Order: sequence, then C-alpha cells, then structure tokens
Amino acid sequence: MGKAFDVGAVPFNPDGWGPPESAAATNRNLPLNVPFAPFSRSDKLGRIADWTRNFNNPTRSKNSPDAVFDFTNDESFPGSADDDGSFRLVDGKPPPRPKFGPKWRFQQQRQLPQRRDEEVEARKREQEKERARRDRLYHMNRSNPNQPRREAAVFKSSVDIQPEWNMHDQIPFSTFSKLSFTVPEPHDLLLCGALEYYDRSYDRITPKNERRLERFKNRNFFKVTTTDDPVIRRLANEDKATVFATDTILSTLMCAPRSVYSWDIVVQRVGNKLFFDKRDGSQLDLLSVHETSQEPLPEAKDDINSAHSLSVEAAYINQNFSQQVLIRDSNKVTFDEPNPFANEGEEVASVAYRYRRWKLDDDMYLVARCEVHSVLDLNKQRSFLTLNALNEFDPKYSGVDWRQKLETQRGAVLATELKNNANKLAKWTAQALLASADMMKLGYVSRIHPRDHFNHVILAVVGYKPRDFAAQINLNTANMWGIVKSIVDLCMKLNEGKYVLVKDPSKPQVRIYEVPADAFENDYVEEPLPEDEQVQPPTESAEGGEAAATTTTNDVEDKQIDDKA
Repeated sequence: MGKAFDVGAVPFNPDGWGPPESAAATNRNLPLNVPFAPFSRSDKLGRIADWTRNFNNPTRSKNSPDAVFDFTNDESFPGSADDDGSFRLVDGKPPPRPKFGPKWRFQQQRQLPQRRDEEVEARKREQEKERARRDRLYHMNRSNPNQPRREAAVFKSSVDIQPEWNMHDQIPFSTFSKLSFTVPEPHDLLLCGALEYYDRSYDRITPKNERRLERFKNRNFFKVTTTDDPVIRRLANEDKATVFATDTILSTLMCAPRSVYSWDIVVQRVGNKLFFDKRDGSQLDLLSVHETSQEPLPEAKDDINSAHSLSVEAAYINQNFSQQVLIRDSNKVTFDEPNPFANEGEEVASVAYRYRRWKLDDDMYLVARCEVHSVLDLNKQRSFLTLNALNEFDPKYSGVDWRQKLETQRGAVLATELKNNANKLAKWTAQALLASADMMKLGYVSRIHPRDHFNHVILAVVGYKPRDFAAQINLNTANMWGIVKSIVDLCMKLNEGKYVLVKDPSKPQVRIYEVPADAFENDYVEEPLPEDEQVQPPTESAEGGEAAATTTTNDVEDKQIDDKA
C-alpha cells in the first residue's frame, strides 16, 4: 500500500478568522513556496490551478503572473519527481494536426474575446480588400510588361496644317467651362423659304408598327457657308451687324468642349467685320456618329461602320427623315422671301431660314442664319419644329437594341445615345435654341439589317422642348454664349486677314492659324459616291431579295451636300 498523504496540522484561531498571529505556529507544517498575499477588490485574481500550461515551452516567461503557482521545484513535494519519472504514456502517437496548417498556429495562443466596434471592423475589412485589389492589379501589370495595351484611337486632323501657317493662339477646353455671358432676346431681321406641316401620325410609331424610311430624289438640300449667302452679304453691306455666322458654325463653337473629332472653322476679318465660314466639303456638313463613345469604331474607311461611312449615312438619314414626316399636300407656309439658294422652278426641301440678330456688346451685333424644318398648329398658335434623327447601325457597339428597349425603356436608350453622341445631341439642341424652335423632334432610325446600310426603318419619333432638353443634357445657355463671346473678342484683336480655327485631333484644345488669303480656294473635295453606284449588300432571303429589287427599281439618288451661292 502506498504512502498516505499527510495533510498536516491546521492551527485553530480562537480570536477570529484567518491564521493565528504566531508565525512559528503558522510556518511549522506548511509548504515553503505556497504564496499568501493580501489583495484588494481592485486587484485581478489569477488562476487557482492552470492545467493547460506547457512548462516545456522555452519561450515561456519565467516571471509570468502564474509563476507563483509553480510547485515543480518545491522540496515540500518530494514524491512528485518520482511519479513523473515512472509515468509512461500509453498512446505514443503524436496528436493529429489539423488540415489547415497556417490557422493551427493561431489556435495555440487563444486570447480572451475583446469587445470591438463593428463599424470600425467593417471599415478595416473594406480597406484590406481595397489594398489587396490594388496590390493584385499592380503585380498583374508588373508580371506582363510586354503585354500590348489598348491604345486610344488615333484621329486625323480635319485640315492639313501647312508649314507656312503661323499659329497665333492655343486655347484649352478647360478655360471654356468657366465662361458665362448673357445675351438679350434676338430680333428677327428676315424670314426666307417655305415650310410644310408636320404629320402627327409619326408620333404614334412604335417598333411593332415601324415605317420604312423613304428617299427623296427630287428635293435639293443646301449647305451654304456664311460668305456665300446673298442675304448675309446684303445685311453686311447695310451694316446690320459686326459678326456673321450660321447656326451650324455657332453650335460647333458652343459645344466645342464636348467634341472629340477634329473640326475647323475659317475666320475672315474684313475691315471691322468678322465672318465665320466653313470650307467646301467640311466635316460640319456631316453628322458624327459614336463620337463620344468608349467603344472604338473600325478604322478602315471602306468599312460601312467606320466613322466616315457612318457620318455620310447619318447625313442621308437626316435629310430623308426631315422630309418624310411632313404632310406633302402642297399646303406650305411661306415667308417674306423665297429660298435664297434655289433656282426658279426647282423643288427644294421644307426649310425656313431665320436671319436673327443678337447684341454682344454696345457696338457689336451678331447675325446668324438659323434653320427650322417644319411647322405645326397647336392651340391656334403656330409652332416651329426642328427635325433630326438618331441612327442605330449595330446594337453590338451601343449595347442597347432599340427594337427591344424603345417601348419599355426609352429613357435607357436616350441615356445611351447621350453617352455615345453627346456632341451631336448638344449641337442639335443649340441649333433649336438659336432658331427659337418651339419643339425639336428626334427620330429613332435603324438599319433593317446591321450589314445593310442602305435600307432603314423609323422606329419612333419623340418630341422635346429645347430648353427642357438642354437642362436634361446639362447644356448651359450662358456658357454657350460665353464661349462664342470669348472667341469673337479674340478674333477681333487680330489683324485683317484669313484665319482658321482648328480643333486638335488628339487633345481637348483649339488652335488659331493665320493662313494665306487664297487658302481653301482650290481644295479637292472627295465627294461620297451616290448610293446607286455603291456596291449593294448581299441578300440573305427571299424577302431581302425583294427589298434589293425594290431598291434597284427606285434608283436611289445621291443627295446634294455641296455649297451653292
């Protein structure tokens, strides 16, 4: 039988609680290293017995708070060493390690849970995720230094800069955003031309009852520059104003910060007068497509989806659309004078020219020729309309299929067009504001097939008030006139001569060059081929063959976009 455990004599204190006052009686039979220390309520209580400690851990501190409970070296327990020496473990296999090794290290040193603010923790986790994402992108870019990166499309200048041209000034678009100028209401000097009434049945068109876009081969369209306009020449001789321009040129200047493609405007200083002109065959006669889009267009000029081909296609679509939505019953609204550019007996498109004058300064007036395309009687009042058409060429580029979204998500379609064609829509709105049109009609015209750029259908027509639409697209009228006023003031400081204002093809800025007096006089203009001379798209079905036959029979005409004096 083993040795009995001797508890020892426990002294009795008849005077109260605790050990007696005699130290000799207290220390005679007690172990040597049993601690006894007074404590207060503010002191922390340690462990009475810790069965989880590993005394073989070399990293354990010798002066830990629990060292007072270490009785391994106490001579009062002589049998402890013998018991440890004779002890044998039955199962000698090492304990199984968890599958996820890295986490096991953190499980060894468990800490008591601490109270933490949940918002602070969530913020730290988000910061860690963001830091990890940046590190991942950084290492990804460094790991593939030879990987070809997507480069921005290289645009060509609208005019070839000659070495003998002298650059006078360079204006970044960032300075335009801070400009502001308020002009009083304009005054109409003259109205010319004739207008047909708008057919209100086109407002009820939907993608389910679409209408085929017709072609008007007998109507002529005129894109006459400022100095070739006989009415403007007459007004200049009568000293009606100091600055002369057209609505197309003014809208290009007003919306310059939104432009991406290169454009140019010819400025002529004659005496104390200033004329803003466009070159023959200028890009201002065409309409840009997908100009402000992030998706690049094909660079090949022969491609039907290239920037140039789409511009020509959009110009034809707008001309045909502006005449199709009219009531063609010979009931026209005539004005003071007939169309100043048409010959007698010539059939011309429905258009009216409003020659309007704005006051820019005490002794400075601006006269511009503005266009309206149709008229409508609402509540016994005559309303002027401008007619323009947005064209869809391939839903893959825009990401929105008009035939599916126009009825249910028309706002999403317009938002996509505002993103991809911000400059074009802003210029149309500026032209409507300059002409004081009561309504601007926007048509949604799409190709019958994405690879057929000859045949189109009208999917919808929507009307907007120009001022409301300008506010919707964040077009500030005061800023528009501020840009025009600053450029006019800059050009009035120049000497008499001929200048050209060129938008840089790759940077958001414009430059002013002084050019010779005979510049742009004998330029060769590459006119687009008429549609009947172009290669027709292949037919894919019997219906397509019938459409192609109809197209050939109708003998599509090349619309005139050249200037006529």
